[in-house]
Amino acid sequence: MPLLEQVEITDIAAEGKSLARVNDLVVFAPYLVHGDIVDLQIRKKKHHYAEAEAVRFHQYSPLRIQPVCRHFGICGGCKWQCLGYEDQLRYKQKQVFDALTRIGKVEFPEILPIKGSLHQYGYRNKLEFGFSNKKWLTREEIQSAETFENMNALGFHIPGAFDKILDIEQCHLMSDINNKIRNGIREYALKNGLTFFDLRNQTGLMRNIMLRTSDTGELMLLFQFHAVNETEQKQATALLEYLRTEFPEITSLLYVNNLKANDTVNDLEILTYSGTDFIYEQMDDLRFKVGPKSFYQTNTHQAFELYKVAREFAALEKDDLVYDLYTGTGTIANFVARGCRHVIGIEYVPEAIEDAKVNSEINHIDNTEFYAGDMKDLLTDDFIARHGSPNVIITDPPRAGMHNDVIATILNARPERIVYVSCNPATQARDLSLLTNDGNYRITAVQPVDMFPQTHHVENVVQLVAVQ
Repeated sequence: MPLLEQVEITDIAAEGKSLARVNDLVVFAPYLVHGDIVDLQIRKKKHHYAEAEAVRFHQYSPLRIQPVCRHFGICGGCKWQCLGYEDQLRYKQKQVFDALTRIGKVEFPEILPIKGSLHQYGYRNKLEFGFSNKKWLTREEIQSAETFENMNALGFHIPGAFDKILDIEQCHLMSDINNKIRNGIREYALKNGLTFFDLRNQTGLMRNIMLRTSDTGELMLLFQFHAVNETEQKQATALLEYLRTEFPEITSLLYVNNLKANDTVNDLEILTYSGTDFIYEQMDDLRFKVGPKSFYQTNTHQAFELYKVAREFAALEKDDLVYDLYTGTGTIANFVARGCRHVIGIEYVPEAIEDAKVNSEINHIDNTEFYAGDMKDLLTDDFIARHGSPNVIITDPPRAGMHNDVIATILNARPERIVYVSCNPATQARDLSLLTNDGNYRITAVQPVDMFPQTHHVENVVQLVAVQ
């Protein structure tokens, strides 16, 4: 593949990659910022564009800063650590604008200034780490010609190498307890000869861990084992006992024996080794019960800011009936319930719906009800006829956006206001085009919120009002 010399990076593109133009060729490359001048090694070439990586710097951009993490550029996360935070926010605002204009092609008022995160590091309340007996070796390690006898790793999956794990010593995205526990597990496992998972052969005891912290001081650890015999089951129990005694910070120590070909646990029974099977999150004057299968925004402080925007855009009146679509554990539903007559929440995951009901109970909220099911199958004209036509619909779908059938039902219901919360401005823009296409709705407010500093991801909240 060709080498492109002394190329100037001119913009930021999709997925956080940088962009350069060489004659008629558009080139995308990661971990670069606007103004860098580099030699680019082409790794993949199509007709009108190519993907490349920087192999030499000729000039550093004045926008570039020194990344904090020693794993930057390898683990695949935090791709914008080399970019100052104010510039990150500027590009995220631009990402929302570009999606609405180029993909949605919709009319909208001036976008409100993005709400930046109070914390740029240590903001996540949830992280997952995988085990592998095939450690990813960095370029420096390979070039060192050193022989690596220990190829076990506990860390993050390498993008494009599904069975390889980068051994993580320190991750800055969560409080330091994640490093303390993860490194303690690795040390114990190596000392006691425990087997790390082999994804290709589906062997090995230790498969995955999930850590969850909360602003109430609680900590959950879910350990995924792959124990196929009595010996491995005893080893798993001994490891859990080590964690219980060595890390009293863990208030919810859970485990699951996953013998499937994938790491999903929604269809598996999760067992409690010690403590509770949940933790609590506090938001405003509300408490939320969060279990191992529950969805909860991973940046607690910014989630509060996000939901305040959603509540403001809903412009609730006391007699309003609100539908909260993709309600998860009922966070938004309970957050807005005191400002309206009734809230109906719908979510695909049954366990999350049970948590949503509990969250209403523990907060003494009695004007909510929740239903579990596939959104496109559950939210129908008949459902609305039975439960009442909503004055307001709040929707917070997954990255794929809303199914066309769901959009059609919303349009038929014709609520006075729609609040669309999205983690993917591209699919949100596509859906907004459908919601405004017939002239029934117009966009009246747009508010980006940064939930994930050091990454290109951005949340966006849009208010739509019915045209009379």
